[in-house]
Amino acid sequence: MITWKLVRLNFEKNPVHFGELGIGLEETAERVSSDTLFSAWINAYVRLFGGKAVENLLQQFLNSPPVRMSSTFIYRQQGDEFTYYLPRPLAFPRSYPKDNDLAFFKTYKKLNYLPLKVWQRWYQGEGFTKGDEGSDRTELTETTYKSNASGDLHDAGVFDYGSTFKKHQLPKVAVDRVTRATNFYHTGFVHFENEQNENGDKKHSGLYFLLQFPETDEDLENRLHTALNLLGEEGLGGERSSGAGRFKVDCWSDLPFNWREVAEFKEGNSHCLISLFWQKSLSSEFLTDSSYEIIERGGWIGSPFSGQQLRRKKVRMFAEGSVFSSPPSGQLADVTPERFNTHAIYRNGISLSLPILIDQPSHQNSKT
Repeated sequence: MITWKLVRLNFEKNPVHFGELGIGLEETAERVSSDTLFSAWINAYVRLFGGKAVENLLQQFLNSPPVRMSSTFIYRQQGDEFTYYLPRPLAFPRSYPKDNDLAFFKTYKKLNYLPLKVWQRWYQGEGFTKGDEGSDRTELTETTYKSNASGDLHDAGVFDYGSTFKKHQLPKVAVDRVTRATNFYHTGFVHFENEQNENGDKKHSGLYFLLQFPETDEDLENRLHTALNLLGEEGLGGERSSGAGRFKVDCWSDLPFNWREVAEFKEGNSHCLISLFWQKSLSSEFLTDSSYEIIERGGWIGSPFSGQQLRRKKVRMFAEGSVFSSPPSGQLADVTPERFNTHAIYRNGISLSLPILIDQPSHQNSKT
């Protein structure tokens, strides 16, 4: 029996630094993808349960994944209400206007993340509304030209994603151990929203992700939960020696009703990635009528058994939001550096996707 879990990470007032391939220390992302989360989690797992336990776990992932995980995405809590953001699928919603005069198109393209309520309506429900009064088209057009626009999309938090976190740069100085020469540089950090009004109502944001277990495994779930708590104490991402990335696991629970409706949607004809996805070989039929983006993943190894600092082999993966007509599966990618013989290094390409209903064929293939 398939079991889903919703996990929320509360970073409180702690900053985070999530570096990406090709981005310097000055820049930082506001979230981490499934491969980065997996690697950090496995490192915490091995410190708790030892090398043999992690070898057995990785062998399960290589044979038949015992759990699939999404990438992390932003959630926002206002009082007792939660808004969960999902990546906008790289395919137009049903009933999206096909005419050439799209005054709202620039606004639409900037919506990289959608609140769950709007995501569900656009991609599992009635789709894109385009009437004269109160339509998505009208509201997106007004957002382009008016600063005080309002409507259902605004009320749902569609345009609030950027206000859930703030980025800043911290000046630092590196001192050469031999010459004592100094090098001045900046490191980028993200602070998530964390406020509380005089009535005690919370208004804060953090990261969440989904887990899908193909069958109930309480022992594995407890081990993963414990390892995630340890990861929270140590920190996720970079600059951990500065206290960055520390979090508390605010929630580890079964899916609430609104999420169950989305995860168990039965009328879909396509599948939208909410994780990264890599597979050694894919047929041309699998990519037919797909809409996808490809990103390159790299970085440094973080083995607790070796003090070596080596770059992992780069691998190209399908990004979150990519849409396929059949459900993707995925594999672990072996990215062990040359000259590193301590153990294998894997990048998580095992996918997690949600069913969606779109007009077909989409003809929006994106290959970047």
